[in-house]
Amino acid sequence: MAHANDPHLDPELAPLLENFPDTPVNEQTLPGFRAAMKGMAVLPDPADHPEVTVEEVSVPRQDGGAVRCLHISPAKSEPTGALLHAHGGGFVMGAPEMDVPRNIALVEALGCSILSVDYRLAPEHPHPAGLEDCYAGLTWLLSTTRESGVPVGLIGDSAGGGLAASLALLARDRGDRALACQALIYPMLSPPGYESEASTADARIGRYIWPRESNQFSWAAYLGSETPDPATLAGLTSELANLPPAFIAAAELDLFAHDNLAYASRLMAAGNRVETHCYPASFHGFDRMAGAAVSRRFTRDLVDFLARHLSG
Repeated sequence: MAHANDPHLDPELAPLLENFPDTPVNEQTLPGFRAAMKGMAVLPDPADHPEVTVEEVSVPRQDGGAVRCLHISPAKSEPTGALLHAHGGGFVMGAPEMDVPRNIALVEALGCSILSVDYRLAPEHPHPAGLEDCYAGLTWLLSTTRESGVPVGLIGDSAGGGLAASLALLARDRGDRALACQALIYPMLSPPGYESEASTADARIGRYIWPRESNQFSWAAYLGSETPDPATLAGLTSELANLPPAFIAAAELDLFAHDNLAYASRLMAAGNRVETHCYPASFHGFDRMAGAAVSRRFTRDLVDFLARHLSG
């Protein structure tokens, strides 16, 4: 086991690695990874969460198509705020269902609603298809909350965090209603070759869950033959002024740790409000080990941030 006796690793998180394959994501292994994630995409029994409603909605796209989304909301009260959620999976796999347990917990804790987008995946649908699907979801959410005027924010982890960060740019540039916040959980921001110098120099990072090989394949699939457009990739853009307050959660051993911290610094330099946490001895996806002390700390920090910005 690659993690055995690793002095940098939180031992409470080690069990999460036991059933995770060491094989990187590539063209050959992607079908297997997708099948495994589909197995995770099971909705909980509604009887276990009587205070929350989970329903499937179809959101129109600008090109005439539609995007499947899951809408999670309080069952017995009006939402006090709303979040657009983008799931992780390296832009190439995943579905909203796999994050429903955490999103239900957030709805129960905050009294908000969450629209989770089943955006199109690469390589079948390269950039900007997934981003535009998320924008369609945000447009729907802004429309349905216009009358109530509740605050609307963004949340995403990994690739979903990168999409949420890029979505904040689109919403600003397209003149949408000002967003309340953006919660970026170990976001996937910068393609290979564009990482911070520290990211390429730190030998501790990227050993667990999401290695460099998976990252290279997924970015190549996402971008296709396209030259990266800084206006639609948050990690590359130099135009970072006038963005919503950000919560950035970095994991110390994650491949994205240094890029996440560098992005937080750039947001601050552009005059934005930023709350940054780097969780020690943790790796990409560490919060899936929900009972670990570091994961509980992360959850408290996230809920506290969202409560302050979605309170209206």
